[in-house]
Amino acid sequence: MSDTHDDLPHSEELAADIAEAEAEAGLDDGLGPIDALIAERDQWKDRALRAVAEAENTKKRAETQSNDARAYAIQRFARDLLGVADNLERALMAAPKDAGAGEAGLVTGLELTQKSLLQAFESNNLKRVAPEPGEAFDPHLHQAMMEQVSDSVQGGQVIQTLQAGYALFGRTVRPAMVVVAAKGSGAAAGNAAYAAAAATGGNFDQKA
Repeated sequence: MSDTHDDLPHSEELAADIAEAEAEAGLDDGLGPIDALIAERDQWKDRALRAVAEAENTKKRAETQSNDARAYAIQRFARDLLGVADNLERALMAAPKDAGAGEAGLVTGLELTQKSLLQAFESNNLKRVAPEPGEAFDPHLHQAMMEQVSDSVQGGQVIQTLQAGYALFGRTVRPAMVVVAAKGSGAAAGNAAYAAAAATGGNFDQKA
């Protein structure tokens, strides 16, 4: 009799162990062995997807921090070089179009120097911003120096770039200085101006 009673605690422990195993396998939720395995697989799959997503986010954050650190390191140096680029551009604009042999060689040298400098800028992600006439005005990249009525472009578009700007890793180092078309500009504005000049017998200049 005592032997039977002594075995009861062991039976209860065994039953408890079985119940715990079934709970871990999902059997206590009415799931069969296959369903429990499928559920466990889905859990591990979800964990794996979360881990991959977290790794991708970590990689993107590291790239952003690396770009920020690089941009900060060369931003001041880049600003100093912008003056050199501006002087080269002014020299080329002032160069005579009908230069002789000696002057033509000097102009060619300036053009090659400018090309090399701009290539060095590009290789370090310092990009020139010089919007063409008709491009939309972007307050993040452009600075409006003046506003004019134009018959060739619509209001809010760039008429002319006065000085090129530069952006480093997508961040504006110096905005491009531009002339912007005033509200109401466009073909209709040009026609109205022409009609008004003709009616008064005045001269009409189609330039903005």
